[in-house]
Amino acid sequence: MKKLKILYEDKYLIAVYKDSGIACIRDNKHYHNLYSDVYDYLHKKNQKVFVVHRLDVDTSGIVLFAKNESVKENIQLNWDNVIREYYALVHGKCNDSGVIKSYLKETKTLYTYSTNDKNGKYAETHYEKLYSNENFSLLKIIIKTGRKNQIRVHMKDNNTPIVGDKKYGIKDGYKKMFLEASRLFFVHPVTKERINISLSIRNDYLKLVGNNK
Repeated sequence: MKKLKILYEDKYLIAVYKDSGIACIRDNKHYHNLYSDVYDYLHKKNQKVFVVHRLDVDTSGIVLFAKNESVKENIQLNWDNVIREYYALVHGKCNDSGVIKSYLKETKTLYTYSTNDKNGKYAETHYEKLYSNENFSLLKIIIKTGRKNQIRVHMKDNNTPIVGDKKYGIKDGYKKMFLEASRLFFVHPVTKERINISLSIRNDYLKLVGNNK
């Protein structure tokens, strides 16, 4: 078991940091996964674990788990009210802020694409430019919907693909994808406290983009 990077924990919830390249749950391609690490940690404390949400394998950042099923279900039912923010380092320049809306569909080969067909799943992505230079822009992204590969597809649609995105980006030589789930803000389903779990911008993001807004 790899040592967990615990960002928040109470009697009902635990939030941990997921590195890029780690799956949230086990699948045919990924034996090592975050769920198993959290399970091992909580099992020693005689606590259960339930998946609240997932991130793409290549996305790093905050992942939330619940310690009982009713808490998990409560958060999932109110998931649209959870503020979810990301940092994304993208190729090229973009407006200072923007909103991208589309309907998403998936091919049989699991490739997601945007369409105007309302039979697809509606997706809405808001972004704000934090820094930029001649080659890159660093964005803060807020998603209003949580569709599969949503941010990656919308950044491609915006002609600002995410650095290191091998599926929807360009061949840029970077081994990791520069997309990180950086903030979860929500009302605790039990205590009713406002919970704010957030990360600072990683140094490797800042190093590539510089600090020139």
